[in-house]
Amino acid sequence: MRTVFVAGDPGPGPVQPPPQADEGLFGAVRRIVHKHPLPADALAAGALLALSTLWLVRSSSSGVQIALVQAALIVPLVWRRSSPTAVFLAVSLVALAQWALGYRLIGDASLLVALYTVAVHESRVRTMMAAGVLEVGAVMAATRWEPAGTAPRSFLFLTATVVAALFAGLTVRSGSEYLAWLAERAARLEVERDQQAAIGAALERTRIARELHDIVAHSLSVVITLADAASTVSASDPAQAAQTMHQVSEIGRQALGDMRTMIGVLRTEDADTELGPQPDIAQLHDLVERVRATGLDVTMEVTGEAFPLGAATELTVYRIIQEALTNTIKHASATEVHVSVHYARPAVELTVTDNGSGVASTGGGGHGIEGMGERASLHGGSLEAGPAPEQGWIVSAILRPDTTGVHA
Repeated sequence: MRTVFVAGDPGPGPVQPPPQADEGLFGAVRRIVHKHPLPADALAAGALLALSTLWLVRSSSSGVQIALVQAALIVPLVWRRSSPTAVFLAVSLVALAQWALGYRLIGDASLLVALYTVAVHESRVRTMMAAGVLEVGAVMAATRWEPAGTAPRSFLFLTATVVAALFAGLTVRSGSEYLAWLAERAARLEVERDQQAAIGAALERTRIARELHDIVAHSLSVVITLADAASTVSASDPAQAAQTMHQVSEIGRQALGDMRTMIGVLRTEDADTELGPQPDIAQLHDLVERVRATGLDVTMEVTGEAFPLGAATELTVYRIIQEALTNTIKHASATEVHVSVHYARPAVELTVTDNGSGVASTGGGGHGIEGMGERASLHGGSLEAGPAPEQGWIVSAILRPDTTGVHA
């Protein structure tokens, strides 16, 4: 059985929140009105009643009964937003009684306010029905009172007021729906932003964990093998044992330095912190020498015409080969390993083959092969790992780096 990893599709790019659309004086007034609808409507109805009463006092047709009819037209507006349709019907019935009694009142403006409220808060069907009722009233008022001098001109004038109230309400309704959509979208984008930040943090933790795994697993495997070798030859060849322990010390110090560098990234927010250089292809020979010091016969060949890969791809090449060699030391019981790096522009091919037992080198549920596969996929490549055709284990990877921004 072979394990295969291929490159995936990139995820969606970040989204930007919309600008705040409910700021300034208008936004402040709007928030107050929406927070306290009944007092605001009562204040507006009181102002209209005061103006209408002032007009009635100065007119020739004043009286208690007329004043009561006008109050009945205007007072229901206090509850216009809590019960738009009921208020419109109540005002319309009072207006019908007013028409039957023959009273001419400017309090009829409450009909336009009621229609405006229905257009803002009720469905389009109810809005059109209310406009139709008011248009019938316009015909009746134009025929009986002729406020514009003649019946046709009065009809046009009253129809224009009905249409103005209707479209004013529909416009405010559309604006309110748009603001609500903006608020919902802003909230959704904020949630998505937090999710993206959490995903980014998780990916960064995964990357750092993978780097630490590569450093610790490889270095400890080499250290344990060298320590075992030094213990074996300590009695017969003390000088060789001392030299081997010196190598153990050097490898341990290097691993400790690498770990401090990686952990230091987590402990500082200073972007200018100088970090140690990451390994690249040029350091593969040092890697092979360290592994060879464990007694494993490691050979390496580099073929093809080299071309610039970029720092990230070179780090991936190093880490894949390092992980493959570490797994060989820990699990394969091999005596020979062959490492091959072949340049075939625009790709680079890596092969690590050993003559061991051919057992999967995941270490009993580890993430070695998975980590190598993920690294390869980040560079548009793929990785296969499995038993070799004849004997041993083989890890084969192809990387396709983006070299458009890399210069020789």
